[in-house]
Amino acid sequence: MTQVNIKTKVQGGGFLFTKNDFKDQFIPEEFTDEQKMMANATQEFIDKEVLPNVERIDGQEPGLMRSVMSKAGELGLLGVSIPEQYGGLGMSFNTSMLIADIVAPTGSFTTAYGAHTGIGTLPILYYGNDLQKEKYLSKLASGEWMACYCLTEPDAGSDANSGKTKAVLSADQQHYLISGQKMWISNAGFADLFIVFAKIENDRNLTAFIVEKSFGGITMNDEERKLGIKGSSTRQVFFNDTKVPIENMLSTRENGFKIAVNILNIGRIKLGCGVINGCKHLASQSTQYANQRKQFGVSISSFGAIKIKLADMAAKTYAIESASYRAGNNIDQQINFLITEGLEENQAKLKGIEQFAIEAAIIKVHGSEVLTYVADQGVQIFGGMGFSEEAPMARAYRDARITRIYEGTNEINRMLLVGMIIKRIIRGQFDLKAPYDAIINDHNIPAATSSATGSLLPEEQLIIEQLKSTVILLLGKGLEIYGTTFNDEQEIMLNIADMIIEIYAAESALLRTQKLLNDHKKSSNKLFVDLTQLYLCEAVTKIKNDGYEASASMSSGDDLSFLLNRIDVYTNYNAINKKDLRRNIADEMIAQDKFPYSLYQ
Repeated sequence: MTQVNIKTKVQGGGFLFTKNDFKDQFIPEEFTDEQKMMANATQEFIDKEVLPNVERIDGQEPGLMRSVMSKAGELGLLGVSIPEQYGGLGMSFNTSMLIADIVAPTGSFTTAYGAHTGIGTLPILYYGNDLQKEKYLSKLASGEWMACYCLTEPDAGSDANSGKTKAVLSADQQHYLISGQKMWISNAGFADLFIVFAKIENDRNLTAFIVEKSFGGITMNDEERKLGIKGSSTRQVFFNDTKVPIENMLSTRENGFKIAVNILNIGRIKLGCGVINGCKHLASQSTQYANQRKQFGVSISSFGAIKIKLADMAAKTYAIESASYRAGNNIDQQINFLITEGLEENQAKLKGIEQFAIEAAIIKVHGSEVLTYVADQGVQIFGGMGFSEEAPMARAYRDARITRIYEGTNEINRMLLVGMIIKRIIRGQFDLKAPYDAIINDHNIPAATSSATGSLLPEEQLIIEQLKSTVILLLGKGLEIYGTTFNDEQEIMLNIADMIIEIYAAESALLRTQKLLNDHKKSSNKLFVDLTQLYLCEAVTKIKNDGYEASASMSSGDDLSFLLNRIDVYTNYNAINKKDLRRNIADEMIAQDKFPYSLYQ
């Protein structure tokens, strides 16, 4: 079922400080036959039960979303991550990523599915005691019950721990009475179970509770009228002395904030992965329309301006797909390693995911922004029809917008990922000093040849190494100038975050392509080389621009000149003919009348 190695030397965020070998990487072409069968079964379900009903779902036809979700439960799709002993399929983390990927094109259903299987179910799976798991997980896996997650409040969004919802111990000390208001609660309209975060007395941190709707004292506002994902249930929820048995406290008192953070890490990476099939779907629809639409007597797909858009859609999708499954398998590796070290399975899963919180944030940001780009360009290719609700792009454009907000805004995630890297540097988990000193002392200026010479795609391997040196330079300089207040320089943090995101995505695409060239002798490999080179070329430009901006924000005079000089050296990627790359990729899409490759058919 899985491709993980028992032992792993990979450390979350460590890709910045390491030269990575493609031989050690998992690529989605290596999914097993069983996983591909699961992907195909999921796709058949989406094609039969969801896509034909998107209008009815978006119209919030009473009972329809609940019915579709229940059918997903009957097929086992709600229990992918739940152990078999609780009625689930007990599959690997990367397999759960794969299913999130396949569900991606469905907009409102994607949101309902993700809220139920992720933030609604996983707190019980990872933090519940045996009795709680026995009581609730089988119902959630089968679709008998639906779940939601109540964290956000009117004055507590990104700062979740500042929530004001209270839990007061009853006089008989057998219940907690929960009172407060939650907002933006996905699935609230049809949920049977609520994961609720509240503070007991004057506690500093939140505590989590499992609240059944049948407990009473729960009221809701009408469904929110939203820009997109209109078919998903989103309501404000009010708890009015809701009587919750003390045994329904989840984990321990004041551990709620930790639960929220760790579960959101999972939500982030699943959200980032959960755009991939949506991007492919939109790229295919855009290609088909471009082939059919005639202007000046020819299909618009023959125009270079359209080929730019199609090729960039494919290259960006290839990168986020490569990054997502690379990180997903690293998490599985870490989980298996921790289990062999004697850690209990659920603790191993939590620790494994926590170790890759940096990658989770990267994939959330990158995936959501790739989806935004693909949907936007899809509208543009459709032209006037793209602006019409009669064509598919309008809904996709609206639905895509939320992905940059929920599971932590992209701004928050950017600052989190850099902040986590800085924290690990300070703790000594990453060695920044040696490579930074080498750069400052002129010992780390790459020559025309490097350790990459002789490898597959050696020039691309070299530029990845150089781009990492650019980030190391700016991290070192930032810590040198600002010390422990570096996190307060949000503008610089955002620049560095974007550089790190582009490096991870570009390196993931490169490692995948190198492995394909080495292990999978296919005629389509030229396509993957083109996709990689196009993405990397664009990434180098972005990294150079962000590096310039960050340097100018924290230095001046000779110090600034030094930084800019190093950035020029490290972003010296020989001129690539992007026109030909884009034409090659787009022509393949045009010939196939769809996204240019398939993993599962």
